[in-house]
Amino acid sequence: MEVFVDDSVLIKKYIDGDERALATLINRHNSRISGFIYSKVGNRNITEDIFQDTFIKVIKTLKRGAYSEEGKFLPWVMRIAHNLIIDHFRKTSRMPRFEGSDTFNIFTVVSDDKLDIESQLIKNQIDCDLNLLIEELPNDQKQVLIMRIYKDMSFKEISEITGVSINTALGRMRYALINLRKVIEKHNIALTM
Repeated sequence: MEVFVDDSVLIKKYIDGDERALATLINRHNSRISGFIYSKVGNRNITEDIFQDTFIKVIKTLKRGAYSEEGKFLPWVMRIAHNLIIDHFRKTSRMPRFEGSDTFNIFTVVSDDKLDIESQLIKNQIDCDLNLLIEELPNDQKQVLIMRIYKDMSFKEISEITGVSINTALGRMRYALINLRKVIEKHNIALTM
């Protein structure tokens, strides 16, 4: 059985010169980050470009020694990807051209595509807000929630990695969700589109 090495350990190894540690990090989070980007842009080529740009920024930040979010690697990378997605939409949202027609129809300008982009940006903002809320949770609850929701791990896997029983892992997940609900209600946060 392969031993799970925490992201923060891999980051330290990479900063110390172990290039394989970065490869492990990229492989570990590849599908999650690529899936996130693809769900926003809907194009494989653009997804690959943004994914590569994301990790170029990650590498530059790590090499500069400017990374300081211990234990929050995935949310940090997701924020970078999110910002690059917004940049992509800003660059590509030029006014449409109308050629070969003498008639103008307002409904050719107002299309559902813009609404989709707006919905995606709103969803991205909700994701960011949710990540900030998750950071407020106690570490044991946050750890289980991230493993379950973001890493799609089973409670059996979570219990093996964290060294607690399945029931304890389930309990932590339950309390994490209860605490998130309390914070959302307390601050009257809208996490819907």
